[in-house]
Amino acid sequence: MNMEIANQLVSLRKKNGLSQEALAEKLGISRQAVSKWERGEASPDTDNLIQLAKLYQISLDEMLLLKTPGAPDEEEASQTKTDDPAPDETPPPQRGAGIHLKSKDGEIYIGRDGIYATDFTDTVHSQDTARLTINGQSYTWREARAKWRHNYPARFPLTLLALLIYLGVGMLYDIWHPTWLVFLLIPLTGKTLAAIQHKNWRKLPYPLIITVIYLCLGFLYHSWHPAWVLFLTIPLYYSGVSYFTAKRSPQEPL
Repeated sequence: MNMEIANQLVSLRKKNGLSQEALAEKLGISRQAVSKWERGEASPDTDNLIQLAKLYQISLDEMLLLKTPGAPDEEEASQTKTDDPAPDETPPPQRGAGIHLKSKDGEIYIGRDGIYATDFTDTVHSQDTARLTINGQSYTWREARAKWRHNYPARFPLTLLALLIYLGVGMLYDIWHPTWLVFLLIPLTGKTLAAIQHKNWRKLPYPLIITVIYLCLGFLYHSWHPAWVLFLTIPLYYSGVSYFTAKRSPQEPL
């Protein structure tokens, strides 16, 4: 924001007998935000501009020095018609204080007004209206969450299943040991499915798989030796994953 408008904001505030604290309280913002506006370090967003115009009982054009007081109504109507977006267009949030990243592939802005992200083909825009627009199709946050849950259904209750197996085998056959090994299937199954889903074999819980195999061989067949040799395959596994991952192109998922 240029200093001319910043000085205008200072002048209007003082003309209406308001301190920075009093103005901030009326707008529901911090005094530091008002101070930044008046120093030209940040710009008020659209909602705050409208509130300021109503508070000072002037038009937005007058407040932003786009129109001098007493100008003909036709000019104001023409200016408003020119500046207003089309009904189907969603204006991007004001680029005030916030995070704004831009590259040759597109840009993303995260600020008080919402989130605006764009690239060559897709546009995502979210504001305080609690809606998400993806590739031209608008969703409420609830609809987007329902869509996500439909694509990623809840996991099977492995913990309950493991508990039922453990209690059933223990009470029916009095085999509490080594039936407790069934509880190791809970993290093993979840992490294995996640690795397969994302095609990221670094996430595969290979050490846990080896541990389960080792314990089963030891408890069931008393093959503690030479079954311990299986643990030597752990560094070999990760070395192999790193080698084949390095041969992938950067665009391929890891």
